[in-house]
Amino acid sequence: MDKIKKYEKAILDILQEYVRIKYANIVGGNQLIADKEQHRYQIVTLGWEGDRYVHDCPLHFDIIDGKIWVQQNMTEWEVGEMLEAQGVPKTDIVAGFLPPELREYLEYSS
Repeated sequence: MDKIKKYEKAILDILQEYVRIKYANIVGGNQLIADKEQHRYQIVTLGWEGDRYVHDCPLHFDIIDGKIWVQQNMTEWEVGEMLEAQGVPKTDIVAGFLPPELREYLEYSS
């Protein structure tokens, strides 16, 4: 399996696990969106919480130049560790949601 396919599988495994989460306070749920040609993957939460419409993106990953960019993580999940557990080296994980000057303090790629 080539590197991009391996990384795509790792991302999709995480997102498929998250999409199964059921909410007690939201009538609706999570949807997995995967653009396999452009290597963009995310979860969108859609539904109603009382009279408030919910449309959130708790998780978003891209594969850019052979690295996994975590663009959004509004969960309690340590997705970097989850990716590492699937064989992705720290040097190929980027915390895209952080400014470049802060990424250098992480154990991950900057």
